[in-house]
Amino acid sequence: MSTEATQPYQRIVQDVRQKIRSGLFTAGTKLPSTRELAEEYAVAAGTVQRALAELRTAGLIYSHQGLGSFVSDAASDAVSDAAEGWTRALKALQEQVQDLTARIERIEKGQGN
Repeated sequence: MSTEATQPYQRIVQDVRQKIRSGLFTAGTKLPSTRELAEEYAVAAGTVQRALAELRTAGLIYSHQGLGSFVSDAASDAVSDAAEGWTRALKALQEQVQDLTARIERIEKGQGN
């Protein structure tokens, strides 16, 4: 999906998700204020509020009246879980490649399956 087709609030959501995934925002990290985010993304405060509401609904952030919005522990856990899943998938692929390589070598040597 191109940036042009993405709603402004969705761009903010995607950017915050990416910062969480990359580890730039970790559990407990305070997000910039609504005003700061509105300035950064050149959008109205209501657009930022909509993005923050979506991030809260997804469990990625929590907010405290007067204190701001923070990355939740669940967001960091989700990133860790995803990383573990990718590690397992990569290991399984490596094992499959090794198995296929061994089969090809046997075939090339004329030993059959």
